[in-house]
Amino acid sequence: MASRNRKYGPDHPWTKFKLECAAEIGRVQYCKENNDEYKGDLPSRVNGEQGGPIGGQMVKKMIEFAKQQKGIV
Repeated sequence: MASRNRKYGPDHPWTKFKLECAAEIGRVQYCKENNDEYKGDLPSRVNGEQGGPIGGQMVKKMIEFAKQQKGIV
């Protein structure tokens, strides 16, 4: 179990990166930083369909960056 929970604010690099990736695929409206709607009543399937592609895009960009750093691409 984690010893502390980290809260990332709007100026944190991870938050900026997430919003950038969401903008690339047109899903900014599903980022919690951009809406204050309560989503606790939605099934996880719906939340996954909405926000899942954002995480996938983030992973793709991180892999691409790592390959560029190693000179693979």
